[in-house]
Formats: sequence, C-alpha cells, structure tokens
Amino acid sequence: MTIRTHTPNLSTPGHPTETEDLEVRSPQNTATTPARSRFARGRLVGAAAIALAVSVVIENAVFAATGAKSFGAPIEDVLAYYAANRNAVAIASGLVALYLPLLLVFVTGLHGLVERRGGAGADWSRLALAAGATLSALFVLVNVLQIGLALSAGGLAEPTPAFELVWQVHAAAFALALPTLGTTFIGAALAARASGLTPAWQGVLGLVGGSLLLAAGLGNLAIADGSALVFVGLLGFAAWLVWLLATGVRLVRS
Repeated sequence: MTIRTHTPNLSTPGHPTETEDLEVRSPQNTATTPARSRFARGRLVGAAAIALAVSVVIENAVFAATGAKSFGAPIEDVLAYYAANRNAVAIASGLVALYLPLLLVFVTGLHGLVERRGGAGADWSRLALAAGATLSALFVLVNVLQIGLALSAGGLAEPTPAFELVWQVHAAAFALALPTLGTTFIGAALAARASGLTPAWQGVLGLVGGSLLLAAGLGNLAIADGSALVFVGLLGFAAWLVWLLATGVRLVRS
C-alpha cells in the first residue's frame, strides 16, 4: 500500500511543496504471507503422501495380477515367472522410480512442517527422515535385483546358481526393508501427532503398524527363506498405506 504525502521544503522559504512517496506495508499482508506459504507446503506434502500410497498400491496390484512368486517358491517357478512377465516388472520398476522421490519429498517436507509449527516432534521427524533415506536405498537394491532377474530369465533354460543367488539377495533386501519402513512409519506418525498435524488415532495406527514391521524385521532370515512371518510385516505395510492416505488428505484439506 502506498501513501502519498505532501511536505513543505523547510530549508528554502517560499519554495513549493515536494511530493514524497512512502511505502507502508500493511500488517495484514505480512501476516497472511507466511500463512499462505505454510498452506502451500502442507498441500505439497499431502499430495506427495497420496501419490506415494497410490503408486505403491498399483505396484503391488501389478504383481498380484501376474501371480508373483513368494520367497519360498521353487526357483524353477521363479524363473518361469520372470521369463513370462518382463513387461509387468518394467511397469513395477517405473512405479518404484516414481515413488522413491515422493517418499523423500514426504519425509523432508514433513520435517519442515513440524519445525515451522514450533518444533514439537522434531526429533521424531529427524528419525523418519534418516530412516526414509535408508529405506529408499534398500528399495533401490530390491528393485535393481528384480530388474536383473527379469533381464536374465529370458536367456535361461533352467535356473543357475547365479540366478538363485540374486533371488536370495533380493529376498534378503526386502526382509531388511521391513524394519526400516517400520522406523520411518513410527517416526513420521509420532512427529505428525506431536505437532498437531494428525489426530490421536493416526498416532496409535503409526505405533501399531510400525511395531508390526519391526517385529517382522526380527525374523528377516526366515522371511527371506519364505516364512509366513512376512504377513506380519504386510499388516504393518497396509497400516502404513492407510496412514499415508489419511495424512495426505488431511494436509491437502487443512
């Protein structure tokens, strides 16, 4: 807002008045700018959470529809699956390439929101940020090995020791990703709850779901060998997706 004032020139008697432009900032403008900025950041973080959850759901739907094999399946069946479903693996790999940046945007943005709201829960958000970065690295390893399985399966008439080793390392990386996801989940849920971004039930969901993922991680060797213990982790994984969607919608609409 600009206020134009007319002031006389006191140094020279009789001199005509001079016009001066004074820039005055409105208190309302300075107050609403940070609020709009926080609103935009919140919507960005919420949109990233929703897109992340949707991408992961689509990825798992692709594998379920094509009959992906469990870690306990015979290696011959694993070879047959990857030889026949190279396109499905390509689609899933593209989705992973999409949601890994979304994961990093979400945990980084959440940490920023928590700090801007006074810092309550900042330690938890730092934990989620560190665990999320580690989780991204593990997901990269899982996906790289899966791409290798799909590329090599087409040229093999029967499983080789190298193919079986890649499959086992792939399974082990996935099993170790479960407790890392649990740590990310707990840190993010507690940080969001402490800063008032989410209601109490979402904090409880984070603790329960994250604990299930951590418990599954204790049996990572058994999971990599095909144990049904993986379903404990899958329950926590489902809770993570529900929490992401609920949090994302809340941030976008807040």
